[in-house]
Amino acid sequence: MCYLFLQALARAAKGQKSRHFMSGYCYCGGLPQPFAVARAPGLNRRIHGLMQAPHPPLKQYYGTESARPEWVRGIFTRTAADYERIESAMAFGSGSWYRRRALRACGLGPGMRTVDVGVGTGLVARAAAAIIGDPALVTGVDPSPGMLANAHVPVGVSLIMGSAEALPLPDACADFLSMGYALRHIGDLTAAYAEFFRVLRPGGLLCVLEITMPKGPIARAMLKGYMRGVVPWLSRVLARHSDMPELMRYYWDTIEACVPPETVMQGISNAGFVDVARHVELGIFSAYSARRPA
Repeated sequence: MCYLFLQALARAAKGQKSRHFMSGYCYCGGLPQPFAVARAPGLNRRIHGLMQAPHPPLKQYYGTESARPEWVRGIFTRTAADYERIESAMAFGSGSWYRRRALRACGLGPGMRTVDVGVGTGLVARAAAAIIGDPALVTGVDPSPGMLANAHVPVGVSLIMGSAEALPLPDACADFLSMGYALRHIGDLTAAYAEFFRVLRPGGLLCVLEITMPKGPIARAMLKGYMRGVVPWLSRVLARHSDMPELMRYYWDTIEACVPPETVMQGISNAGFVDVARHVELGIFSAYSARRPA
């Protein structure tokens, strides 16, 4: 049913062809736990001087920008045990086949040390480990203790608690960095892009997978009806925690309020990345790719 819905949505949006990318948790440089990372003063000034949130505060959920991190971390922690069940039920284009194809299309290959930011329950980390061939080369980072506790990853994948804006990883430790469907949930895009750049080695690849608003009004109405109506209903039926329907409503509201793709691409470029591109599928799945200069 969900796949047929997405096909109809694509026709309504006159969907463009494209590629794909994703998110997750990872392990870098043999470091089993978070540690302090020294940053250049100039980088700190750039991060704090150009802070940009992915969307304005959503006051129906939290009152101020400063309250965002705790609220987001809390609701993802409380609903973590149900997350994969709901993700599978709504089949939102991110089945295992899609994640594997997206990672490969973005350049992931055997032997690449990978960091998955916003790993959640490990959906992308599992796909990455299968492609890479060695789970010990995959590190997942997430701010939610509940998500980490409910992550299902192969033995060898390392999970670390941390935020996208301050990754607890050393400089130039990764060949590939991914983030899937989590960009809307962080507090400072500028800081996150700078951290992605810092953690990737020269020549390393970035891929950020997101859901973006379709262009046409019919497609927008269809997607909103699905995300604001069908998915919360599925959540009430299938989830064990009462907060899951609220999380799914919040999920849509962040899609609707998020900065446009042009702003995302400009921010990635401003962080120092080159070859910044966006690939769109079904009119709503945006895959942002970039490379740290060699």
